Amino acid sequence: MLRSLTGKFESPQLATLRSISLFSEIATGELRTIRGLLHHRTYVKDEVIFDEGEEGQAIYFILRGKVLICRQGKPVEGMIAELGVGQCFGEMALLDNAPRMAQVRAIEDCSLDVLFREDFLRLIQTHSHIASKLSLQLARMMGERLRQTVNSFVL
Repeated sequence: MLRSLTGKFESPQLATLRSISLFSEIATGELRTIRGLLHHRTYVKDEVIFDEGEEGQAIYFILRGKVLICRQGKPVEGMIAELGVGQCFGEMALLDNAPRMAQVRAIEDCSLDVLFREDFLRLIQTHSHIASKLSLQLARMMGERLRQTVNSFVL
């Protein structure tokens, strides 16, 4: 068990979640509530996690391993990003029903936690304070990613 900033002990699972930037501002008790909504998934190297064009249903949090975000079936020439431990992907699925904009595949064996849209919507109804904190962190993360994308095109 690890001691959190509040002086209370956290389980290794909660400490791992806290290392994900999206959960960094969430209190330990609130993080326990979120943990109860997460679904654990594992993927082997080269396994497709989801395809471009699929209906987005969840956000994924990387606990172990790395993933590649790329254009459908083009892992080399269509590479968009490589993400590792502590990062997340698929966040747009929490906000809309649009198809996935890219393919994601494991480039190493991966351990992921998944928050499905339906569970997020239930969190909004049952724990609006926690959902608002999570939404604010999500907006900040998406804003930072947008800034990085825009800056990559500026000379």
